Amino acid sequence: MQPLHKVLKQRIPIIWVTQSLIAVNVLVFLAMLFDGAGFWHSPNGVQLAWGANFGPATQDGEWWRLGSAMFLHFGLLHLVFNIWALWDAGQLVERMYGHLHFISIYLISGLMGNLVSLVMQGNLAVSGGASGAIFGIYGALLTFLWYERAAIDSHEFRWLFGGAAVFAIATIVLGFTIPGIDNSAHIGGFVTGLLISQVLTKPLKTTRFRIKTAFSICTMAVATVILVINIPPPKYRWSDELLLRKEIGDFLIKDQAINRSWLEIMNQGQQGNTTYDALAYQINSTISDPYDESFEKLSQLPSNTALPSATNLAHLLTYVQHRKDESKMIAEKLRNQKILGIRSVD
Repeated sequence: MQPLHKVLKQRIPIIWVTQSLIAVNVLVFLAMLFDGAGFWHSPNGVQLAWGANFGPATQDGEWWRLGSAMFLHFGLLHLVFNIWALWDAGQLVERMYGHLHFISIYLISGLMGNLVSLVMQGNLAVSGGASGAIFGIYGALLTFLWYERAAIDSHEFRWLFGGAAVFAIATIVLGFTIPGIDNSAHIGGFVTGLLISQVLTKPLKTTRFRIKTAFSICTMAVATVILVINIPPPKYRWSDELLLRKEIGDFLIKDQAINRSWLEIMNQGQQGNTTYDALAYQINSTISDPYDESFEKLSQLPSNTALPSATNLAHLLTYVQHRKDESKMIAEKLRNQKILGIRSVD
């Protein structure tokens, strides 16, 4: 009886899918570094821009985040741990199931893991990482080893099966005790790997019952429906938050231009080479009217208090209202020639 790794290597000598997945994860991490991600910890804003899983964004028509989140990592340690785990199990599982089945297990487990994460913490956390997909790979590894235990050397079976089981269980247990770990994605991916591998296993010697395949397919279908039905409603729409951020940023640029206009008007008044009416007209046209327009535009933005930028918007509206009223009052006083220090030109 040959060692398992030699038998599998004879079936599939090149494990290019595992290597490709590792390369993609590393390249995405490097690209994110150039886009503002931290080496040790990546800000949520960068993760969201690159496609992290987050209830208000994913449920706002961006369901592709369930897939893109599989290739994002929040820091070097996060990436290294996942790459090590993927290489450790992937080189065996790819040979056990074949290239196409292996990538299917990886992607479906990752998608289901992120779906479970969305149900469990959709509004609470920004999540990403290959962990759900990798746990699916470990689930597939355990399934194959269990069904083929009669064809594998007993010592090798205990070493491989025990090691994979201890790794999976210990990591999940740690996930309940260490803050910041998306344990729901781990569990969802692991269970998915166990189920889908029932359908895709290529036996070495043993014959599997078709009823197990049907059971796995039905279980996954029912679980998917239940998960989709139980996705918590988002507290706000991500597109609304992005709109608020854009409009607030646009106004701040506009406000700088208005303040420059105000300084120019003050300089003209101090030089004494213009009339009160002309100054009042300039204040209305370059100060009051732009603030009026901005106030109307900002007032029409989404007002959901759950939006992260809602407080900034409220403060901004108060500021714009104050500046608008103040400029109109100054213009009116100028017309009535009640402001001293600005000389009228005859």
